[in-house]
Amino acid sequence: MTQKFKVGDRVQVIRDNKVEIDTIIATQNGTMHQLDKEPRNCWVDEWQLAPAPALVKVPQFVADYIEDAKKGVYNTLAAAFNCHTKNWDVASWLQNFDDLDGLDYDKAYKNQELFARAWLNGYEVEKEPLYYVKMPFSTWDEDSADLVTNWAYLQHDVTSDETRMAATNTEFPSNDFKSKLSEGTIKAIDERYWQFAVPVEECEGC
Repeated sequence: MTQKFKVGDRVQVIRDNKVEIDTIIATQNGTMHQLDKEPRNCWVDEWQLAPAPALVKVPQFVADYIEDAKKGVYNTLAAAFNCHTKNWDVASWLQNFDDLDGLDYDKAYKNQELFARAWLNGYEVEKEPLYYVKMPFSTWDEDSADLVTNWAYLQHDVTSDETRMAATNTEFPSNDFKSKLSEGTIKAIDERYWQFAVPVEECEGC
């Protein structure tokens, strides 16, 4: 009999007539598994397990809301849905409301389904997009006797919270230090910088 599961796999198991998600922490004989939430002396036969649903991805603020809700008074899925309006970021994500375009019902439904699956089956936190703040400036080139465009990047010291614009080294651009920043960080520094934000993936090598 081929072993289906290994240590670290997430699985579905029936407990008290309910399907729950658990993690395998040990195996023996290829067909018996020890689960994280079971008593440590309890072994479950492989035929009693099924693969767990794939983890959905949610933003960090949604993950934080789920964890806080489960520890607090809104510790049921229904309560978390009904009280999400206490958190504007989560409410906006669930309703997918845009001040300019109104409510997008299709995306709102998808996000609500994601929230329910994340609550019930677990989740992964979305990797937040990162950007460089890349601003042009002109300098005089003696050789061409003309203005040329160069670039400066925003540098942000997370320890001191200080920022500065630093011009690129035209001879050794790979030596330049460019801060990779989230949209929220850029706008917190100065919202005017956002118009100069360039996705990191698009700017590699520039």
